[in-house]
Amino acid sequence: MQLHFSPSMRSITISSSNGFFDFMKIKIGARHISYRTLFHTILFLAFLLPFVFILTALVTLEGVNKCSSLDCLGRRLGPRFLGRADDSVRLVQEFYKILYQVNSEEIPDGLKLPESFSQLVSEMKNNHYDAKTFAIKLKAMMEKYDREVRESKFAELMNKHFAATAIPKGIHCLSLRLTDEYSSNAHARKQLPSPEFLPLLSDNSYYHFVLASDNILAASVVVTSAVQSAVKPEKIVFHIITDKKTYAGMHSWFALNPLPPAIVEVKGVHQFDWLTRENVPVLEAVENYHGIRNYYHGNHIAGANLSETTPRTFASKLQARSPKYISILNHLRIYLPELFPNLDKVVFLDDDVVVQRDLSPLWEIGLEGKVNGAVETCKGEDEWVMSKRFKTYFNFSHPLIAKNLNPDECAWAYGMNIFDLHAWRKTNIRDTYHSWLKENLKSNLTMWKLGTLPPALIAFKGHVHPIDPSWHMLGLGYQEKTDIEAVKQAAVIHYNGQSKPWLEIGFEHLRPFWTKYVNYSNDFVRNCHILDS
Repeated sequence: MQLHFSPSMRSITISSSNGFFDFMKIKIGARHISYRTLFHTILFLAFLLPFVFILTALVTLEGVNKCSSLDCLGRRLGPRFLGRADDSVRLVQEFYKILYQVNSEEIPDGLKLPESFSQLVSEMKNNHYDAKTFAIKLKAMMEKYDREVRESKFAELMNKHFAATAIPKGIHCLSLRLTDEYSSNAHARKQLPSPEFLPLLSDNSYYHFVLASDNILAASVVVTSAVQSAVKPEKIVFHIITDKKTYAGMHSWFALNPLPPAIVEVKGVHQFDWLTRENVPVLEAVENYHGIRNYYHGNHIAGANLSETTPRTFASKLQARSPKYISILNHLRIYLPELFPNLDKVVFLDDDVVVQRDLSPLWEIGLEGKVNGAVETCKGEDEWVMSKRFKTYFNFSHPLIAKNLNPDECAWAYGMNIFDLHAWRKTNIRDTYHSWLKENLKSNLTMWKLGTLPPALIAFKGHVHPIDPSWHMLGLGYQEKTDIEAVKQAAVIHYNGQSKPWLEIGFEHLRPFWTKYVNYSNDFVRNCHILDS
C-alpha cells in the first residue's frame, strides 16, 4: 500500500501495492483542512500501519495462505474480529469428536494394520481414508505397540530377575579356587584371628562389626572399605559368618589377604554351638515348607495376570521371590544376642554395602534404651527410595495384619544397623519374629512376601531409634537416577535391589564406588576374570 501527495498538497491518494486501482483518494481544500490536521492524519496512519503489518505477519505464520491484497487480508481477519473460528479450528474440533467416538468403540477383528506411521500415511493417500477410518487404524496401532512394549518390559524384568539370582561365573570361580587353596595351602588354613587376638573378639572397648554372607568378593569389599575408611582401624573387629559350603573359600581369602591392624574372624554357621536346629525350628520349617521352594524357585509367570498389573508391581513381586530370603544367613541377624553372648553393641552390615566414612561414632549414638538404631525410609526427597511405610510391605486385607499394624507407620532399613545387644536380651524380639513367621506360613504367605524385613518390622516395633539418614543411603541397586553428590557424602551406600555392582546388570555410573575396593591385582581375582570387560 502506498501514499501519494499531490504537488499542491490538496489531495492524498492511497493506492494498492500493484498500482492497478486507487483504493482511496482524499481531496484537501485549503480553506477546510489545515496543515496541522494533515500532520495529525499522517501521524495516525504511521501508528496504524505497523499494527496492520504485525497482524498480517501473525496470520501468515499461523499457516494462512499469503494475501496480496487488502481484500484477501480482510477475508482472513474478519472472522477474528467477529469472534468466529476459521476453517482449521473447525476441522480440528470435528476430528476431536471422531477421536472421542472411536475411543469408545472396539477394534474390528482381523483388521490389517500398517507396520509404521509412514505406511499408514501412504495407505491414507492411496485408499482415500476418511477421518474415522484413520482414527480406528491409529488406535489399533497404538494398542498393538502398547501390548508389545508391555510384553518386552515383563520379559526384561524376568531376565533381570534370573540374572540377579544367578551366581556370576567369575564369583563362582573365585569360590572354587579359594576352596581348593584351603585344602592344599597351610597358609590358607591358618587360624583367624591369630591366637593372641582371640580375647579381643569379646572385648567391648573395640568396634565390632557383623557380616553374614556367602559372597566372598562382596564380603571383601565391605571389610576393606570399612577398614580403609576408619580413623582407628586397629580398634576394628569383623565377625564374618558364612554357610558351610562357602566357609573354606571365605577363610582362605581373609587368611591370604589380611587387613592389619584390623582383626577378622571367619566362622561358618555350623561352628556356632547355639545355632542348632533345636533353637531355630522356624527356619527349618521355612526351608521344608511345601510351597516355599515352588514360590522362590518356580515359574514366576504362572498365575500372574500381566494385563492387570504394572511393570513396577511385577518387579516388586519378582524381587520378593529372591532365593536369598529362605537362606539362614538372611535370618541370622535375629539371633545376634545368642551368637555373641559377650558383646554389648554391634553394627550389622549387609554384604552389598560400601563404607565410605569412619563408623566409630555410631557407638557413641545414644539409643535411649532402644535396641535397633536404623535409618527411617519414609522420609526424604527421593520418593522411590524413601517412601516406604508398613503398607509397602504388608497385606492389610489380611485380618491379623489389619488388626495389629498401622499402614502409615514409617518403615526403616536393614543393611546398616546398630544393635544394642544388652538391651535386646531384655526383650522378646526373637520370639515375636518366630511367631509371625509361623503365622505367615499358616496363611500360605499371604501376610507378606518380601523376605526378612516384614517380620523384623513387627518384631522390632517400639524398639527402633531413628538415626540420621546420612549414615545409610539406600537404592543404588534399583534406582538408576541416584544423586551422585549424595552418594559421595553418605557414610554407607547400599546397593539394595537387583542391580548389584558385581553383576553385569549393575549400573555403570554407580559401580566405581564399589570396584575401587576390589583388588584386581590379586591372582585369584585376575585368573577368574572378575568384572573383566
